Amino acid sequence: MDSAGWDEAYRQAPKLWGAAANRFVEEELGGRQPGRALDLGSGNGRNALWLARNGWQVTAVDFSAVALAAGAEQADAEGLAVEWVRADATEYEPKPGKYEAVVVAYLQLPAEQLNKALRSAASAVAPGGRLVVVGHDVTNIADGVGGPQDPQVLYTPEAVVAQLEQLRVLRAERRTRTVESADGRCAIDTLVVAEGRGVAD
Repeated sequence: MDSAGWDEAYRQAPKLWGAAANRFVEEELGGRQPGRALDLGSGNGRNALWLARNGWQVTAVDFSAVALAAGAEQADAEGLAVEWVRADATEYEPKPGKYEAVVVAYLQLPAEQLNKALRSAASAVAPGGRLVVVGHDVTNIADGVGGPQDPQVLYTPEAVVAQLEQLRVLRAERRTRTVESADGRCAIDTLVVAEGRGVAD
């Protein structure tokens, strides 16, 4: 779907993915010392807003102006400072090594486009910083519930890890996630967590 399609989707449902941050983002970044954070492909900012609430200096990047406006409205209502950047996640070039946390959550794209975004995200991780990548896993079609049904836009841990050569991979696994609207059934996600090499300033 292009940016116009996502604009329309967010017009129809401003909180398309709910208001709460992704559970894996909370697990991996909760309790860490706040610093600078990048949410690449932020949508309406549920993860960016959670990070800001927890003291992070957040840059949220998405190509949907409507999604960004919804996020900005929520941030204003809560008195949160978030930098909202309208840009395609596959083309955005963050400053290398700038961020202590980088999130890529459910950026479901064909491999060539996703790999480009993942390499960009990896380049942005500061020494000692943390990259969290989560997305619908390819096994979710047969064994899970919900999510895209096109295997070309689904993740595997191995494919994500292959794009993170400059980082130290801490975890690369499949995780289940209970979907409330699916009678307690579980979705299957890829979760990859990696760390910037070198020593933090």
